[in-house]
Amino acid sequence: MEMIQIVGLGLMATVLILVVKEQKPMFAFLLAAFTGLFIFLYVIGKIEAVIKVLEDLGNRSGIPSIYLKTVLKIIGIAYIAEFGAQIVRDAGQESIASKIEFAGKVFILVMAIPIISVIVETVMGLLPAGSGT
Repeated sequence: MEMIQIVGLGLMATVLILVVKEQKPMFAFLLAAFTGLFIFLYVIGKIEAVIKVLEDLGNRSGIPSIYLKTVLKIIGIAYIAEFGAQIVRDAGQESIASKIEFAGKVFILVMAIPIISVIVETVMGLLPAGSGT
């Protein structure tokens, strides 16, 4: 039911934007941006519930919480970068949108370094000594 409400809001905003765009393009952009922001903030509440379940599973599995928190931060960066890039694209600024996506990828790489390090150390520990020569 909630998805129907979100789609309905999106459709109503789209119709309003199409009507207003000819006369007031800036107002149409602001309407699109605020609609997107409203949907994003609405969905954040749902994401919070998912994070709680994942934290619960992580605690029960014995996985150190730092790894789960890092993965969740990476997912958050990806969503925020995509959301920001789409809003900038709506304003017609493809070049800036690409830079936002690039920055998101760099931040994801930086956040992933501790996890990558643990994976490499684990693999190195599994290899027999002296097998590299």
